[in-house]
Amino acid sequence: MSATATLAARVEQYLAERRRLGFDLRTMSYSLRSLAEHVRKTRHRGALTIEVMTAWARKAQQGAGTRTTWARRLRRLRPFTRWLQQFEPATEVPDESIFGAIPGRLAPHIYRDEEVIALLQAAGRLGPPSSPRAAVMHTLFGLLACTGMRISEALALADADVDLDAGLLTIRHSKFGKSRLVPLHPSTTATLQRYRRQRDRYVRSTPDTPLFITTRGTRFGQPLGEHQVHRIFDQLRRELGWTGRGAHGAPPIHDLRHSFAVKRLLLWHQQGVDLDQRMLALSTYLGHVKVSSTYWYFTAVPELMVSVPPTHLSQRSRS
Repeated sequence: MSATATLAARVEQYLAERRRLGFDLRTMSYSLRSLAEHVRKTRHRGALTIEVMTAWARKAQQGAGTRTTWARRLRRLRPFTRWLQQFEPATEVPDESIFGAIPGRLAPHIYRDEEVIALLQAAGRLGPPSSPRAAVMHTLFGLLACTGMRISEALALADADVDLDAGLLTIRHSKFGKSRLVPLHPSTTATLQRYRRQRDRYVRSTPDTPLFITTRGTRFGQPLGEHQVHRIFDQLRRELGWTGRGAHGAPPIHDLRHSFAVKRLLLWHQQGVDLDQRMLALSTYLGHVKVSSTYWYFTAVPELMVSVPPTHLSQRSRS
């Protein structure tokens, strides 16, 4: 590293530039600052080398992990090292040959319509009868299934974000820090109207009132927590006796999002729609930063694979 700028300074410069472009860099910033601290402690001088970065990847988080974990840590460094080359041309960029290729994304469980219906029916039976718990969970699971929203996005909704007159949701807390509008089907709008009337028997509605509330204990009326949602979903999944058809074992709640995207693609395919022309719209609707993340859904629908160029599937990111 040059005398005019330490690695730590370059890291902060890079993070500031990326944040101005709207990227959520929580994991990236932790990794890069950890690398800078490793370089400081080892008193490395000169350009970043594969040897230095490999040593950091092995030692990060007290040496925990496997070769796949180390490979993921190195992969986080690639955009930064390519950027750093403009200041330090001798900077080396790690590739997959060091620890081996990282396994691809796990195949999702694509929920059948009857499974979603059974889930909603089971959620609607949750007790106790004097609590809005059944209405909260039934509506939440239904919204996830029919919009493909991330669970974190749904739980972050407040009444100010839900325009039932226009049939629009405003997502303000997306995975990548970008806001977007999600149009609703009239049947979904009607369901949310009924739900809000039920919820408002228990809490006073203000612009800041969470759409989905905690229904037990001292936090009654506060925003519903993701841990609680996963716990209830897992309970209902066991009661329903589902067998996973994806690579996760037990079907996860996040696969409601994947199922929405796949079913939309199948519908367009059956209608003879040019899928390439619709992918940008679907990508925007789902809140993907890169359209390549949306093209990944083709891998869950074998009959669609002939419709997508291989280059669109070459980049994968969790969505």
